Amino acid sequence: MSKDLVMQFLTALEGRDFEAAQAMFAPGAVMTFPTGATFTQVAELAAWSKGRYRKVWKSNHTFDEIKQGDVTITYCRGFLQGEHLDGSPIKDVRFIDRFEFKDGKIIEQNVWNDLSVKKA
Repeated sequence: MSKDLVMQFLTALEGRDFEAAQAMFAPGAVMTFPTGATFTQVAELAAWSKGRYRKVWKSNHTFDEIKQGDVTITYCRGFLQGEHLDGSPIKDVRFIDRFEFKDGKIIEQNVWNDLSVKKA
C-alpha cells in the first residue's frame, strides 16, 4: 500500500537517511515544494531546507489514495512540528503532500504547507 511507502519515505527524511529516501524515487522523479522550488535529488532538498528551518517533522498523518491506471496517487496530510532558524518552535502547521507512485516508486511529490504564513 502506498501509505506505507509514504511513511517509509517521511521516516527516512526525518532520520536524515537521504540515501534510503532517494532510493524510493523512480528515475526522473520530481519534488515540488512551497515557493515552487523543484528538486530531483533528496540531497538538494536537504540543502534548500537548511535555509528555512533547523528541523521539521510531520505528525498526525491521514491518507487518501486514488488509483489511476497504473499510477497510485496518495495524499498525506497533517501537521508540521519543529524549530525555526531562530530557535522558535514550529507547531501545528498544516501540510498536505501529494505523491504519485508507479511500480512501487515515487514518480512525483508535491508539497503544500502554511509554514510561511504561521511564521509571519
